[in-house]
Amino acid sequence: MRNGQVASLAQALVWPVQAWLLAALLADLLAGTGALPVWGVAGGFVALGVLRAALEQVAQAQLSALAEARIGDARAEIITVEARAAAPSDLGGPGALAALLAEKLEALRPYLMRYRPARLRAMVVPLLILAIAVPQSWAVALIFLMAGPLIPVFMALVGWAAKEASARQMVEIGDLSDLLVDRLSALADLRLVGAGGPVVSGFAASSEGLRARTMAVLRIAFLSSTVLELFAALGVAMVAVWTGFHLLGVIGWGTWGGALSPAAGIWLLLLAPEFFQPLRDLAAAWHDKAAAEAVEAELTEWRAETRPELMRGGEHVPPAGPLSLRGVVARGIALPEMEVAPGESVAVMGPSGAGKTTLLRVLAGLERPSAGEVLVGGRPLPEVIDGWRAGLGWMPQAPHFLDRSLRYNVGFGAEVPGDVVARAQLAEVLAALPRGALTVLGERGAGLSGGEARRVTLARALMAGRGALLADEPTADLDKATAEAVAGALLAFAQAGGTLIVATHDAGLAARMDRVVTLEAGS
Repeated sequence: MRNGQVASLAQALVWPVQAWLLAALLADLLAGTGALPVWGVAGGFVALGVLRAALEQVAQAQLSALAEARIGDARAEIITVEARAAAPSDLGGPGALAALLAEKLEALRPYLMRYRPARLRAMVVPLLILAIAVPQSWAVALIFLMAGPLIPVFMALVGWAAKEASARQMVEIGDLSDLLVDRLSALADLRLVGAGGPVVSGFAASSEGLRARTMAVLRIAFLSSTVLELFAALGVAMVAVWTGFHLLGVIGWGTWGGALSPAAGIWLLLLAPEFFQPLRDLAAAWHDKAAAEAVEAELTEWRAETRPELMRGGEHVPPAGPLSLRGVVARGIALPEMEVAPGESVAVMGPSGAGKTTLLRVLAGLERPSAGEVLVGGRPLPEVIDGWRAGLGWMPQAPHFLDRSLRYNVGFGAEVPGDVVARAQLAEVLAALPRGALTVLGERGAGLSGGEARRVTLARALMAGRGALLADEPTADLDKATAEAVAGALLAFAQAGGTLIVATHDAGLAARMDRVVTLEAGS
């Protein structure tokens, strides 16, 4: 970043030299002395212009590359951390995180490419031009000293309001993105119950709120630009008026005793806009700073979060031996001491909220217990987690799919064996879909009924579960025939030697298992 800023500063420092060549040439032409070679001076002016353009090109390339790297690193960091996290972020849901990744981080780009270089130029160029003006005219230097500081003062005053408005806008973007994801995920259900109108009205109101906050930021930006342009224009006009009257002999004060030469007067006129230009650039990029600070505050808050990570490690060979829970406490629920032998089928029953789903998530390694330990084959689960998951089938209560083909959702790129299709009774489901196994499913399983979606998740669990299978309410909300088909496939898996643990309210399914573990409410 430093190289790009230095190149940007260097191109700005070329202009005083160009301005001196141009002023000297114009003064010589006015005097008619012919002391300066016109084409030589003009060639030098053009060469310096080419140099200035080249430095600007280098600066923009450097700043763009480094801004891209900074944003890319932040995105990679967020994706890596969120992929490993076992708990959601306090920042918001997937919509808020997607907004941070795709939209908010982009607010860093103008800050890095415009504000920081403008700040460096504003720290150097006005002081250089002031140092040039002081020996020539104390009046011009006084104008610079009076008008110049007003720009950063007003910029800071307006910047406080811009920072608050930008922060509110960033929060609103995240909230609206979360709302959109939530409504889209439930779109089919909302249409089914006829709630489309209120949902659209609510989303429109939220969108209007975001629009209002965005316009508030823009109003502040335009207000600051207008005020600062006014002061800059007045400063340049005052220099032009004083220089013109002094060169015409109307006024004789403002210099250090002698008359201002035409070359010096033209030079000051050419430098006056450049004295204010870095300050104007800094003011124009000030709202970029406010937006970037709001994003950086979100990133700092996100980085400060302490969240458990998904367990990873160990060999990829499924461990052999019993599955045991010893003094496990998760989400404030004390789970029962239990041991499940290989090939055993166990039903976990209990009222809602007793911890059935939590128990399954702990056994799957999706949630770390706050106390106690889970053992597989006598070894702590974190030591063998990769091998345990390699042979584990997982059937969640709420089906969820990737926006890929049905075949990919079951086998994740591998061919789905015919026996898995048969055991999950997927044949008639495939026959009803327009492209069979190649039919693309949305995240909610578009085109599948509830029972069909459950069969697809069953097929996925059977495909992955070579040694053990965990199922959460596998027969809930299904018609009798579909529930019997799902239960039959699960029991067939257990009879073939697989370890089966099912969380269920279905007494009929529980009765067909080897044993039942009952959880008590508030345990």
